[in-house]
Amino acid sequence: MYPIVSVEALNSEVTRMEIFAPQVAKKIRPGQFIMLRIDEKGERIPLTMNDCDPVAGTVTIIFQQVGATTIRLASMLPGQAIQDFVGPLGNPTELDGVKRACVIGGGLGTAIAYPQAKWLHDHGAEVDVITGFRTKDLVILEKEIAEVAAWHKVMTDDGSNGNKGVVTAPLQERIDAGAGYELVSAVGPIIMMKFVALTTKAAGIKTLVSMNPLMVDGTGMCGGCRVKVGDQYLHACVDGPDFDGHLVDYDDAMRRGVAYRKFENAARERCLWAAKAEKIEEQQEAHDRLAETELEGKVGE
Repeated sequence: MYPIVSVEALNSEVTRMEIFAPQVAKKIRPGQFIMLRIDEKGERIPLTMNDCDPVAGTVTIIFQQVGATTIRLASMLPGQAIQDFVGPLGNPTELDGVKRACVIGGGLGTAIAYPQAKWLHDHGAEVDVITGFRTKDLVILEKEIAEVAAWHKVMTDDGSNGNKGVVTAPLQERIDAGAGYELVSAVGPIIMMKFVALTTKAAGIKTLVSMNPLMVDGTGMCGGCRVKVGDQYLHACVDGPDFDGHLVDYDDAMRRGVAYRKFENAARERCLWAAKAEKIEEQQEAHDRLAETELEGKVGE
C-alpha cells in the first residue's frame, strides 16, 4: 500500500496529490510515469510524474477528474492509501546536454512540462516556458514555473488573462526573434502538439512530444498504446512516451484516442451517480440520527 501524504485542489478540475513511494522517488525522472490502482478491483491508469522528493520518498502526481478512477481518486484524503503505484515506467525525456530550450504545456500537460523545465533549469540550461489553458481559472503551476523559467508566457483561449490565442503564436515570435532553441518539448492535447511540431519543423528545431494514449499495463503487452511514428507503430509505454514530434502521425493518434469514448463516458456517469447516491445516504443517516436525538430528548422530558 502507498499512503497519501497530501491532496490539493489546483482548480475545479485538477488535483495535486503527493504519494509516499520511496523506491519510485529514488529513480523516477522527468517524462516517466507510474501506473496506479486504487484497490484490488480498480482499473490501472497511467499518470506522469509532476515532481518527486527522493529524500522524503514522495512522488507528486497531478490529474484531472475526467473518468471514474480519477473522480474517485480526487475524493481520497491524506492518511488513506492506494493499492498499487508502479514505476518508473517509460523513458525519461532526453534533456542531457541541452543549453537552450522551450517547454510547452497545454492544459493538464503543464503538469508534465514543469518537471522538464525544472530539470533543465537545475542543470544550467536557459529555458522558456509557454503554457495554454481554456480560461484563466484553469491556469496551474504559474508560480512554480516562474521559479525555473527564464521567460514564461501564459495563453488562454478566451483571453481572460489578457493573452488570447494559442501557444504557437508566442513560440513563432520567439523563434523569429532569434531565441536559438536547441530543443522544443511539447506536452498537451494532440492537436496542440501537432501544430507545435509544424511550427518547429519549418525552423528546423528538434522537437519532442509526449504521447499519452490508452494504456492497460504499461509494459507493452496489451498493445493499446500504439503510436504511429514514421512508417512504424511503436508503444508509448516502452518506446516513449516521448517521440520525435516531426514523425508522429497525429491524425492517427486522434482517431485512436476517441475509440473508447462511449465506454469512458458511461463509466464516468456510473461513478458520478454512485457518488451522489453515497452522499444522499450520508445525508439520510445524519437526518435519522438527528431525529433519534430529538425523540430521546422528548422522551426524557
